[in-house]
Amino acid sequence: MKILITGAKGFVGKNIITALECIRDGKDRARVLNHLEDPADLEIVSYDLDSPDIELELACKDCSFVFHLAGVNRPQKNSEFMEGNCGFTDRLLDTLKKYRNTCPVMLASSIQASLVGIYKDSEYGRSKRASEERIFSYAKSTGAKVFVYRFPNLFGKWCRPHYNSVIATFCHNIARDLPIQVNNRHTELELLYIDELVDEMIDILNGTEHRCEYEGTTVIVKKDGRFCFVPLTYRKSLGQIVDLLENFHKYPQTILMPEMPRGSFEKRLYATYVSYLPPEKMSFPMKMNTDERGSFTELIKTVNCGQFSVNISKAGIVKGQHWHHTKWELFIVVSGHGLIQQRQIGTDAQGNFYPVLEFEVTGEKIEAVQILPGYTHKIINLSDSEDLITFMWANEPFEKEHPDTFGEPV
Repeated sequence: MKILITGAKGFVGKNIITALECIRDGKDRARVLNHLEDPADLEIVSYDLDSPDIELELACKDCSFVFHLAGVNRPQKNSEFMEGNCGFTDRLLDTLKKYRNTCPVMLASSIQASLVGIYKDSEYGRSKRASEERIFSYAKSTGAKVFVYRFPNLFGKWCRPHYNSVIATFCHNIARDLPIQVNNRHTELELLYIDELVDEMIDILNGTEHRCEYEGTTVIVKKDGRFCFVPLTYRKSLGQIVDLLENFHKYPQTILMPEMPRGSFEKRLYATYVSYLPPEKMSFPMKMNTDERGSFTELIKTVNCGQFSVNISKAGIVKGQHWHHTKWELFIVVSGHGLIQQRQIGTDAQGNFYPVLEFEVTGEKIEAVQILPGYTHKIINLSDSEDLITFMWANEPFEKEHPDTFGEPV
């Protein structure tokens, strides 16, 4: 199977090519091409502005699918929109016709091609609309199957800032402590994450694309629709986006990780934001609370999933000797040899202290010990030479105003 990708060096092209390479090389077990018996038979041909013309000729001669992503977004003159978008589309289709190759063709168009509302005077939209009509006419005259997508605002890794993605620009600038400009915080955007787009492109190759028609910019799902669409998009205001990015930016100081449910916009935006971090921001010091006993460092605080910390105890040191009303913890020794003890506070019906429960732990056999509410507890480094390193999770972040921590020897 030979796949031609125009605009291969662009944001979408780079992500699609990388995904296809992972399938071809057997690295991706989640994505498969159903009609390809041996993934190694997948051939990917990349074409871009600096590619020799002969490469387009050779690819169009016998390719079995075309992802047509090439286009002009920010030309010096408006007239270049039509030449760069519609003109190159004509060239691609004419070359396919020349070799009587009626393989399927996917076109990356834009929601601006709707030419309604804020897009009614868009020269870029007009050029994309013209490209769509060329593709539909080509399909009618040749019988080739076509897939026309009007993409909304795209975001994700490798998107070029200060070009055609506000999120890419915001991520790039905020990560570098540079100013951003927001004219109206209430402006709402429809946003498509690059991995959802790539999944849909794999669906095309597997014959499970999603089809639709349009009423203005609104998708009308229709099995035999002329257009195609990606089912999952997000609608967020500029203010919501900026607030999230600023919270992400503060993490090295607050160590507070915002809530990011599975499949959420927040999760995808965070992955996008960190992909723009400059090298000097990719690592940062943590605040270590140190004394003669060792150290205690809070790593991550979360909104709803507690707090993660690391505790280092020097040889022979005992730490803890306290209990909590509601807080419960997991202690996981990852290096060294220690003893965790805990005892339910108070006395039994006979007035006797409850028994001390003991858990001997070592980094050579990692296990989690649950520290229960109402149990005073301590951890002892049994070594006389090595540090004891314990990863700790608590079901709620530590709050100075309400520490829920009460001293009592085990």
